[in-house]
Amino acid sequence: MIQSRRIGDAIITRVLEYSGPTHAPEFLFEKDLDRARLAAHASWLAPHHYVPHMDRLVITIQLWVLKAGGNTIIVDTGVGNLKPRAAERMNMLNTLVLPWLEAAGAGPSDVTHVVHTHMHTDHVGWDTTFKSGTWVPTFPKARYLYPRRDFDDLNAAAGAGKPDPAFADSVMPVVAAGQADMIDGTSEVAGCLAIEPAPGHSHGMLTFRLRSRGEEAIFAADVMHHPIQVAEPHWNSRYCVAPEQARKTRAELLARAADRNALIMPMHFGWPYCGYIRRQGTGYAFEGVAW
Repeated sequence: MIQSRRIGDAIITRVLEYSGPTHAPEFLFEKDLDRARLAAHASWLAPHHYVPHMDRLVITIQLWVLKAGGNTIIVDTGVGNLKPRAAERMNMLNTLVLPWLEAAGAGPSDVTHVVHTHMHTDHVGWDTTFKSGTWVPTFPKARYLYPRRDFDDLNAAAGAGKPDPAFADSVMPVVAAGQADMIDGTSEVAGCLAIEPAPGHSHGMLTFRLRSRGEEAIFAADVMHHPIQVAEPHWNSRYCVAPEQARKTRAELLARAADRNALIMPMHFGWPYCGYIRRQGTGYAFEGVAW
């Protein structure tokens, strides 16, 4: 359940947590869904991104491992094991993510940086694991980098009596261990990842741009939750907290990726999980790239 590829001198490996036809279109795109447009795209979406006879969109949870410049970096950490969550598909998982990370050379003692595009439940889960009755950082030697705005929002909500379960069991133990750093749009991560602010899905979401030997890749976070948003970029998912900003961010990322011939690596696309943005008429098309 791991695949690797090179971007210049860097090696990128994806580790699958789970993938399947889990979301009804009306649920994910509750305000923007156009059934006629979905039907028009079904031929290229099926079967890896949409299952027409089930009327379900395929959603993936995955972790990206980057080896570059002597560092081992994980970009976003999925849902995690044994975490009580409201969504049934995420509740109390018991997966083999840790052995797969180890197989990818990113075992707990190997990881130098854990980098977060944003701080939703399905992006921070493996930050901690349950040991001896408590949640502890999974990667004891790593610095954990969190978007400052998202951290501040979640911390304020917790202080106001509206705690987020993932913030409590997956983030605050890292803070208590002294392994957390806050990042924004003004610095570079681990000497290889340029930060590009991408607000809209969350207020503080970031994407990360990798360049090596003339090649480029973008860890694209949830700017697009699903490939149909490449062709229909005005569609927002139900999870976008600032809808108009999310559309603006998506339009900017699509244009940058097309102009730079950059490989995009979103968090939730189905097979082949990453690909290129190609201009098509006045819009865009997604070109998946096999491993």
